Amino acid sequence: MDARSGWTFLSNHAHVTVALAQNPELRLRDLAEQVGITERAVAQIVVDLEAAGVISRGRDGRRNVYTVHRGVPLRHPLEKHRAVGDILNVVVGEV
Repeated sequence: MDARSGWTFLSNHAHVTVALAQNPELRLRDLAEQVGITERAVAQIVVDLEAAGVISRGRDGRRNVYTVHRGVPLRHPLEKHRAVGDILNVVVGEV
């Protein structure tokens, strides 16, 4: 395999956000499996996304339920004129 062939266009933060937009009740273990990273890495990404206001976490019994806030602006100066929902619309459509 070519050293450059393992990269993906979207970051792991974007992958976690997309997965949670599709299924807000995913467990960290399931997120890690879908994204292809460790559960510990997913846990840190969830903390990052919560701190940035991209997601919020609620409870339904013993399970976490995540809400993705589509109106939050993207962080990089090149994309700050766009929102999280713009990416989600392209990748998963309206959810």
